[in-house]
Parts: sequence; C-alpha cells; structure tokens
Amino acid sequence: MTVAELFPTLRNLPRADKLKVMQFLIAELAKEEEPTLQQGATYSLWSPLNSHEAAHKLAQLLESEQSQQNA
Repeated sequence: MTVAELFPTLRNLPRADKLKVMQFLIAELAKEEEPTLQQGATYSLWSPLNSHEAAHKLAQLLESEQSQQNA
C-alpha cells in the first residue's frame, strides 16, 4: 500500500485512532535514530562538576556583566 492510498483511510479515522497512529510512527522513527540507547546500560555523561576552568570562565563572565551594569 502506498502513502497516497493511506491518506484517505487515515483521514476517516477517529481522533483517538489518529493519535495512536502518530504515536506508532514516532516510536518507529525513534527506533531508527542513532545512537540507540540500551535499557539498563550505563553511559558516561560530562559534567562541569569539579571543572575549575568552567568555574573560572563563569566568574569572568559574571564580573564583566557586573562591571557593565555598574558603568
């Protein structure tokens, strides 16, 4: 069945069924996305915690913002 053949059928569906079709299609598209995450797996995540360079940059930005407001 082609997409053109599906459209009239989809138009005639009740609203709740249209939402179910949308959920199905979104789930199918999500499965095709890369990278896929595995349930129960652990993944490393970067965090600025203990990042002294990030803290220094933030302090500089805050100081420059404060000096601009005081000017």
